[in-house]
Amino acid sequence: MDNQKLYIKNMVCDRCKMVVKQELDRFEIDIDSIQLGEVKLRHSIGEDTKGKLKDSLHYLGFELLDDQKSQLISQIKGLIIDLVHRAKEKNIKVKYSVFISREVGKDYAYLSNLFSEIEGTTIEQYTIHQKIERAKELLVYGEMNISEIATSLNYSSVAHLSNQFKKVTGLTPTHFKTMGLDRRKPLDKV
Repeated sequence: MDNQKLYIKNMVCDRCKMVVKQELDRFEIDIDSIQLGEVKLRHSIGEDTKGKLKDSLHYLGFELLDDQKSQLISQIKGLIIDLVHRAKEKNIKVKYSVFISREVGKDYAYLSNLFSEIEGTTIEQYTIHQKIERAKELLVYGEMNISEIATSLNYSSVAHLSNQFKKVTGLTPTHFKTMGLDRRKPLDKV
């Protein structure tokens, strides 16, 4: 088993994983697993196939990443998105920084500096923006109250969520809820 990995930018949800899997199947690429931003292959693929896959994915709004730094950034973003959207079911009890460092296998200070250098924002700010987008989504669905949303997103209190929400959006969560869907951003644009 070769266990080569492909890193794909803009994979932000389960639907993205499904679309990427369809493309891999179309190119008859045998995969071991698929996660947000990362695909483990059973066998390495040729440069010709990789080039065609890259073009195909680009057409669909994804980007096959070649350099190691971009791959690390994509991996970090995928971990954060996955944590934010599945925080409750993942039941993560450690700080995000510890979790990210452990999952990526690199020192958090290095990852943080690299992320800031390439993305122009910190991992912490990126995480906050992801959490606020998730809060917006949950508010629009109306299935949870603000207290339940704060708990599900690992906020220490409703006030903490409300303060961050207002700082990022300019609106209180309650005011946002009355405005509806038109103020949400796609996750790959956060």
